[in-house]
Amino acid sequence: MQLKIASKRTFLLAIFTGFAFSPAFLFFGVPKIKSQVINTSPPIIENTVVPLAQVRASVGLPVRLTIPSIGVDSIVEHVGLTSDGAMDVPKNPADVAWYNLGSRPGERGSSVIAGHYDTKKSAPAVFSRLHALQKGDKIYVESEDGVITAFVVRESKKYDRNENASDVFGSNNEGAYLNLVTCEGVWNKASKSYSKRLVIFADKE
Repeated sequence: MQLKIASKRTFLLAIFTGFAFSPAFLFFGVPKIKSQVINTSPPIIENTVVPLAQVRASVGLPVRLTIPSIGVDSIVEHVGLTSDGAMDVPKNPADVAWYNLGSRPGERGSSVIAGHYDTKKSAPAVFSRLHALQKGDKIYVESEDGVITAFVVRESKKYDRNENASDVFGSNNEGAYLNLVTCEGVWNKASKSYSKRLVIFADKE
C-alpha cells in the first residue's frame, strides 16, 4: 500500500508499517506503503522524515493501550524501522505497535500507534473496530511506571494510498496527541494491501 506524504527534512527519519500485517503510512518524506504478510493491517511509512518531538518530558514508555468503547485492551510493542526503511508492524495481531522514534504518548507532539485490522485468515485483529470510534470517546495509554494518560477522540480521517498524510506524524503547536492507524477499504490481492488507511486523531485530556 502506498500513502503519499509531503517531503520535509527535519530531524527524524520515520516509517510507519502496515496493519493486518501490511505496511502503509509514510509521513514527511517520500511515501511508500506496502503490504506485508497478512491481508490487512497497519500501514508502513517509508522514507519519511518526521520532526523529532522537541524535548522529552518525564513520560514513561507505553506498555498498554485501552479503548473501552470498542473493547481494546492490548499490549504495546515498540517498533522502529525495518531494514528497508519502513516502520515495523506488530508481531502479534492482538498487539499494537508504537513508533519509538517519535513522541511517547503524553509528550508534546504526535505519538503514532498502529494496529492490524485483520489477520492472514481474515479473523478480526486488534483494530478491527477502530472505525466505530466517535468524537469524545476515550483512549488510555499506560506507561511502564503505571501512569495512565487519557486521550479524547477529536476526529477520524481516511486516506487513499497515494494521498498526502503528513499531518499524522506532525503537529504545529504545543499539544500532545495520539494518532491511531489501521487499514480500511477494499483488499487488493495483487498488491496484498487495502485501498485506504483510517486514522483516529486524539488529544491529551
